[in-house]
Amino acid sequence: MTTVVPYLYLISLLVPTACMALLDRRFRLLLWRVPRSNRRAGALTVGLGIVFFLAWDLAAIASGHYAAGQSAGMTGIMLAPELPLEEIVFITFLSYLTLVLRGLVVLVLDRRPGRPAAAVSDAGRAGPRDGSGSEVGP
Repeated sequence: MTTVVPYLYLISLLVPTACMALLDRRFRLLLWRVPRSNRRAGALTVGLGIVFFLAWDLAAIASGHYAAGQSAGMTGIMLAPELPLEEIVFITFLSYLTLVLRGLVVLVLDRRPGRPAAAVSDAGRAGPRDGSGSEVGP
């Protein structure tokens, strides 16, 4: 039997989160959107998702419906009774994933042929452009 790295689960959450951040940056879906107010709104929404799911987890722990799993692939770092570090990383991943997927769907739908220009949102756009096609703005 092989020994499992104690950070395996944490790494398996952080790597896809980093990849999502790269997609987010490339297509400006959430945290890299223009203008800055959209970025703040995206970060706030991710934060609210984290707070919501953390409250949900804490309520489940308090009612006895949830207990931390024991695995050799987990760090063993507990932030509260029955609340491992990996759970916070997972709910952050889940919240960020939901909003990045939403941004990707909006981007795909906005790029359909025959879509009126006025109906296109700014999700996924590189930013405002001048007459020559060069990006302008922050």
